[in-house]
Amino acid sequence: MAPSDTTITLTRALTRDQQARRERLVRAALELAAEGGYASVTMHDVADRAGVARATVYRYFTSKDHLLSEVSALWIGQVIDGLTDQYLPDDGAGRLATMLCRLVEVSAEHKLLTEAILQAATSRDPSAESSQRTFAGTIVRITDLALGVPATPEEQARIADQQTVLGHVLLSGLLSLSHRGRSTEEVQELMRTAVRLVL
Repeated sequence: MAPSDTTITLTRALTRDQQARRERLVRAALELAAEGGYASVTMHDVADRAGVARATVYRYFTSKDHLLSEVSALWIGQVIDGLTDQYLPDDGAGRLATMLCRLVEVSAEHKLLTEAILQAATSRDPSAESSQRTFAGTIVRITDLALGVPATPEEQARIADQQTVLGHVLLSGLLSLSHRGRSTEEVQELMRTAVRLVL
């Protein structure tokens, strides 16, 4: 049989103990990223922080970027839950702009964690694909919350195009916030402008 470049990943259901151990590893990585950024998240230190054998980390995550994709999903979920707990404008565009501006604000408050997540999301490591999908899904979740889930195929196609554009603007804005020293206010204004132009 000729060699193939295709990688097949097998998944299996985790026991309750395994799921708890996996979640402990993700939370340990989140804490390390918040404390010291991307460089502080090593498989060695994550294992020590979580209180498991170092080889155990690799049973659940193939690389640091794979692990940080789960950190991203956990943290972004917490942030989005927080966005909906506060007052939001009545109109869809206003809600979307407000939620994106709050996401920028929270990202600025947790700059080291944001940097770690962004570095994983922009990595060329094949294992970072899940991190990239997680980040891309962020804008989908936020627009669905702000505008409602599209009902027709035509609306779905239109919203998908808008989400793609806003996702690129959000990524660019957060990178400029964390790596290029742009202020929170500048990036928030960028997001308001993007929503106004796209919608």
